[in-house]
Amino acid sequence: MNVTDPGVRVPATVLIVGAGLAGLRTAAELRERGFAGRLVVVGAERHQPYDRPPLSKELLTRTDPAWLAADGLGTLGDLADEVLLAHAATALRAGEDGAELDVAGAGGMRTLTADVAVLATGAHAVAPRPWEGVLTLHTADDAAHLRERLQPGRRLVVIGAGWIGAEVSGLAAAHGLDVTVVEAAAAPLARQVGTTVGARVAPWYEAAGVRLLCPAPVRAVQEEGDVRTVVLDGRQPLKADVVLAATGVRPATGWLGAALPTTASGAVPVDAAGRVPGGPPSVRAVGDCAQMTTAELGTVPGGHWDAALTHPAALAAGLLGQDLPAIPAPYVFSTQLGHDVAVVGHPSPTAAVVDRSDGESWTALYVEHEDDAAARLVAGFTADRPRDVGQLRRLLAGGGSPRLDLAAAADPAVPLKKAVLP
Repeated sequence: MNVTDPGVRVPATVLIVGAGLAGLRTAAELRERGFAGRLVVVGAERHQPYDRPPLSKELLTRTDPAWLAADGLGTLGDLADEVLLAHAATALRAGEDGAELDVAGAGGMRTLTADVAVLATGAHAVAPRPWEGVLTLHTADDAAHLRERLQPGRRLVVIGAGWIGAEVSGLAAAHGLDVTVVEAAAAPLARQVGTTVGARVAPWYEAAGVRLLCPAPVRAVQEEGDVRTVVLDGRQPLKADVVLAATGVRPATGWLGAALPTTASGAVPVDAAGRVPGGPPSVRAVGDCAQMTTAELGTVPGGHWDAALTHPAALAAGLLGQDLPAIPAPYVFSTQLGHDVAVVGHPSPTAAVVDRSDGESWTALYVEHEDDAAARLVAGFTADRPRDVGQLRRLLAGGGSPRLDLAAAADPAVPLKKAVLP
């Protein structure tokens, strides 16, 4: 390693494990910040980096992946000295002076070495067992497989009324399928934004021609020939030609074994620079496989496109001994059932909700009350109100929690920034 700043050893070789958005942006940020050493990228999928949101948002209209290179986010061949696609990581050995990675490809096993290994392995979709004949949607190959089966007139049951479930169900209903969504919680998006706000989006399903059942926990999915039976707790079973499990994702870290500490969900805990507290200095982690904790933002779970896009900048800066850029507030966006929605910040289950409605468009502000007239803003959910999204991102940037005049904040005619108290 070459020493450039006091106390900082810049690696001569960096191995990025994962060729998705987080891995690509890590490679790009390292090069943009002056890293001139050897850079190797390993990816389990056979594809060049592509964007995942269009897999569900444009499932039936886009047959090819949305390549990230076409969006100007970088090209692995231009950034890395070696690119190994269709190579799955199987084991990691990391210490004070470097890391070794075992990978499995078509040519067999191979061991790669580097001064620093950056884990950007992302996540994988989950479907509880013993569900049979159930599809998931997380990769380009998943999307192609699902698209072939979503033919007009077929019966589709979507398990889970989260982001993916809502996006796919609306598209499928508009495509002529008979669609039912079953959700274990009391309202759609309950896990993401809470029951109160989630209940406000429930009418969107019927308006889009989708049957919504909640709470409707699934006990089992059984397959007999071409027919699937979704067995519900306390409700009549549902017959389906296609069943999609949109029940979330889990960090793709099972291959690590005991090499690194992980959270209960399987994420690698990291700081803003991607370092693993208590872990070897030769490893960093970023993106969906990581759970970041900072003094300003608290704990920021992975699983968000925006984090995979923006967090590599701080990781690269820390690795090269540079000042870390500010970490933006968590941000999620979706187009579902004919509506554009976004979440900024962390909706807290204990926060009060301030309604900021303007006809069909509205924003729910999550606040912590100080008194009857003022409260601290902690998060926001917008529905067809894009003008509030930018203001929320600015107000909550860097862990900000501004004080709001509650009366002004509830008035949709008042810009959010005008509702901020000194």
